[in-house]
Amino acid sequence: MPRRFVAAPVLALALASLFWPVAAAPVRAQDREAPVAPIAADPEVLGQERLFSAWLEGQIAYRELPGVVVGVVAGDELVWVKGFGFADVAAKRPMTPQMKFRMASHSKLFTATAIMQLREMGKVRLDDPVSQHLPWFRMTPAGDDDGPITVEQLLTHSSGLQREAGDHWTTYEFPTTGQLRELMSARSAAFAPQVRWKYSNLAYSVAGLVVEAASGMRWADFVTRNIFTPLGMTSSSVDVDAPGMATGYGRRMPDGTRQSFGFIDARGMAAATGITSTVEDMAKFVSAQFRRGARGGDRLLGTGSLREMHRVRSVEETWTNGNAIGFSVSRVGEKTYVGHGGSYPGYTTQTLIQLDGRVGVIVLTNAQDAEPAAIARQLMSTVGQAVAKRSTPKPPVVPWDDTWARFAGVYRSRFGDQQVVLLDKKLVLITPNAPTLENPVTLEPLGGGRFRFTARTGGGVVGEVVRFTEDNGSVVRMYTGDSYADRVPDVR
Repeated sequence: MPRRFVAAPVLALALASLFWPVAAAPVRAQDREAPVAPIAADPEVLGQERLFSAWLEGQIAYRELPGVVVGVVAGDELVWVKGFGFADVAAKRPMTPQMKFRMASHSKLFTATAIMQLREMGKVRLDDPVSQHLPWFRMTPAGDDDGPITVEQLLTHSSGLQREAGDHWTTYEFPTTGQLRELMSARSAAFAPQVRWKYSNLAYSVAGLVVEAASGMRWADFVTRNIFTPLGMTSSSVDVDAPGMATGYGRRMPDGTRQSFGFIDARGMAAATGITSTVEDMAKFVSAQFRRGARGGDRLLGTGSLREMHRVRSVEETWTNGNAIGFSVSRVGEKTYVGHGGSYPGYTTQTLIQLDGRVGVIVLTNAQDAEPAAIARQLMSTVGQAVAKRSTPKPPVVPWDDTWARFAGVYRSRFGDQQVVLLDKKLVLITPNAPTLENPVTLEPLGGGRFRFTARTGGGVVGEVVRFTEDNGSVVRMYTGDSYADRVPDVR
């Protein structure tokens, strides 16, 4: 089915906006008696859209925010997109999904993707010392024997490098590539590599130069050719004062005023913060995170590389947030999200992607104090979760067989006893002498008297097959993976 990205123009202010659902997939003849409605038309999804819209309209009104655009992605579809407020307050220009925003640190996702593409081409290794690609990359290390900074450490914020390359967030005068190179010899690392997570725009600026050295192309050209173009991100650019920009505003001052910003060039730090895009284009990038198969066409990377990009590599000292390759990783309740945030003079942005639910949310704002991360969490917990519930394929369910009750009992091996307990049409596995009953193992039916060992942790034989053997109609042994335990005869 072709990918569809649907836009909805805002007709006026925050309270007036228009959106429409994505068209349903073609229905096969054998399915015509019970056609499946598109996700965007699902009543629960529509209700959550109204709930979130009411809340966000209140945020805009009470906090006097200029404008916000939001999008919700399910797999390959942008199922909901809506603009709130104004792209330009003075001109009363309504916010629409076509408005362009400085994506700020979302640029890092594109730099990390570029590195991983070069890795698949055999031109870069993650464990390469940065100096292998940039011989001029020299600085004072934090210790006497820290070892070289590697490409992976740049991408995971574990390099120990200083956060910035100068006073550009105060002066808005970002360094050129030449100036960036010149300052490195005077720099001192704050930490040795791998000591702790430390966010660094400087590190990603250097990573962009690794892309240039390994590819022989300007970073902006490489990203355009290998990411923007394959995904059809026609409204995205790097450090171009493009038409259709939402006006960027600073934080609300005590007297209620906000500074407005013109175009600011990220220059030599474009790889860390220079991309401009729209919610519709960013939806295409989010959808690319769900694709499987070898790199080619709109598959930016092979499946294995994507998994590596999404896997957490370094964590904050609190262990609640961290970094994968490019992507930030956060744990909220029982769910893990990858994505990124961004802040540039006049613009703040946030994406959250729930990989197992194949759902992503995008929040783009033209205010420095809009707090898009908080908005994104509310969007994900309302519309996002309704979309995930509606769109996530339901795994096949093996019907319960009452005869499986015969597998309940105690099984003994050299390592200890295990007990299979019959619940309401479910078998669970416990250690009977364990101090608690927390987190029992579920035996998920596979059919044919076989089950899957399902647990919350990665210990044991999680994911492997559990099966039972019988002799003359009696269960005598339980195999968990490759090991087994013998049935203890029932005492009657």
